[in-house]
Amino acid sequence: MSLAASYVARRAAQKERVRILYRRALKDTLTWAVHRHLFYPDADALRERFDANKNVEDIETIDRMIADGEAQYNKWRHPDPYIVPWAPGGSKFTRNPEPPKGIEIVYDYGREEHLT
Repeated sequence: MSLAASYVARRAAQKERVRILYRRALKDTLTWAVHRHLFYPDADALRERFDANKNVEDIETIDRMIADGEAQYNKWRHPDPYIVPWAPGGSKFTRNPEPPKGIEIVYDYGREEHLT
């Protein structure tokens, strides 16, 4: 692989890592401040921290900054993140599983005894 192709591939990988880090940090910010009026200033501050370094061109510096950002994110992650109740891991996820195949449930709204 040529030097230019290697550089392009590394920069693409760095951009992907930064994108993933930003999205994770933004979602975790929403866990710390569930209400939107509290979330927006925190999200703006996070965006400013990312935008402050968007013009850095040195590959080694970028790698170091990404590693520092990932370490800081892991240090400050929420210990009990908010999970939407019906999503996997949420309090309502598969609370009432489907009945097994072959069982028919008849809802006659109080007149079930007349079915026999």
